[in-house]
Amino acid sequence: MTTGEPAAGNGEFDLGRLLAERGAERYELHARYLNHQLPRMLHTIGFDKVYERAEGAYFWDAAGQDHLDMLAGFGVMGLGRHHPVVRKALHDVLDAHLADLTRFDCQPLPGLLAERLLAHSPHLDRVFFGNSGTEAVETALKFARYATGRPRVLYCDHAFHGLTTGSLSVNGESGFRDGFAPLLPDTAVPLGDLDALARELRKGDVAALIVEPIQGKGVHEAPPGYLRAAQELLHGHRALLILDEVQTGLGRTGDFYAYQHEEGVEPDLVCVAKALSGGYVPVGATLGKEWIFKKVYSSMDRVLVHSASFGSNAQAMAAGLAVLSVMENEEIVANARATGELLKSRLSALVDTYELLSEVRGRGLMIGIEFGRPRSLKLRGRWTMLQAARKGLFAQMVVVPLLQRHRILTQVSGDHLEVIKLIPPLIIGEREVDRFVAAFTEVMDDAHSGGGLMWDFGKTLVKQAVANR
Repeated sequence: MTTGEPAAGNGEFDLGRLLAERGAERYELHARYLNHQLPRMLHTIGFDKVYERAEGAYFWDAAGQDHLDMLAGFGVMGLGRHHPVVRKALHDVLDAHLADLTRFDCQPLPGLLAERLLAHSPHLDRVFFGNSGTEAVETALKFARYATGRPRVLYCDHAFHGLTTGSLSVNGESGFRDGFAPLLPDTAVPLGDLDALARELRKGDVAALIVEPIQGKGVHEAPPGYLRAAQELLHGHRALLILDEVQTGLGRTGDFYAYQHEEGVEPDLVCVAKALSGGYVPVGATLGKEWIFKKVYSSMDRVLVHSASFGSNAQAMAAGLAVLSVMENEEIVANARATGELLKSRLSALVDTYELLSEVRGRGLMIGIEFGRPRSLKLRGRWTMLQAARKGLFAQMVVVPLLQRHRILTQVSGDHLEVIKLIPPLIIGEREVDRFVAAFTEVMDDAHSGGGLMWDFGKTLVKQAVANR
């Protein structure tokens, strides 16, 4: 076999052999054929690990060492990796040899999943299944525009709703938007600013407001009462409320949806994805009110006016049904609430101990840890050096030793943010909380000592940031 050719045995495809023979090339293959900046970034910050297997909330490397996952694949792995119920459902659906995606019949699994999902979604009546969170958002934008006959959708500063062209138009981060204009005619308003919302609504061309109940970038929660008040303003101007629950939904914040923390909120459209997949088969869903769906699909001539080639495929629907079954039978939402409260309280207790630690916020198992300018002169000088090079470097200095020394995977919550976001699998418990808090405390001790490997790494990050300017 020559380099670059797939491995095979007796003319048959052999996945195990292919991985055994070529798996060690993973970073070289990515650099050559995919996004070449990803392996470069991973090498720079020391995240270029080789994980051999995964289960639940843990990875294992070739040496057999476990790594605690506090990232959950950006929220995809709500049940952790390789949950046995989801695995069995996928084996079962493959073994069933279903007549899937004929396009001209109605298979049972999409209807069953819609029924079960809507049982958790009061005031919503119908579902469109796509393949991702950004596709769920695209669907909501199209449906809102068509249902209202208006062109403009409002979104919030610093929002993240996806990266395809429509969802990018309601993305509140310029770093993602730059260079991709022209986008759709949408307008940003500050999260929580009802006066700004009212000013835009008075122009008469607004179809909807799309908002994350808790923004993923920075973990900023909508102020108490905002969603309900925004809903009243929108409906008073015949506009719709779209809630993006792609990351916050399916138990992440301690209720099935994050908007359910606030009484009286009845969104017109809701977007979900990520955890609904069970971590296996991509699936997104846009849930909406009856009248919206009936207006979009108003006649047989419009039966395919919005569709997705792989939407409602049997594997995705089976995964979604298995996920909801596990959530109900294993009380996943209650666990996320209780474990999240424990983790947040343990971390919040450290704010008075460490001057570099500014705030701990969030709900359930969606927690933001923000760092800020220290009081002491020595630490302030180091902090200023990092900020002058690039905002967000201190948070990266914390993330790296958490992985390198303590084998805990976390993330910085967005570019130029001094915030770490914790979105672990919803199945974690007290053992994982203890491990994370102990490791985080040790890293904070090191940071406040004024020296050591952590600040040496900080100097490396400064040099890298300056070189990239």
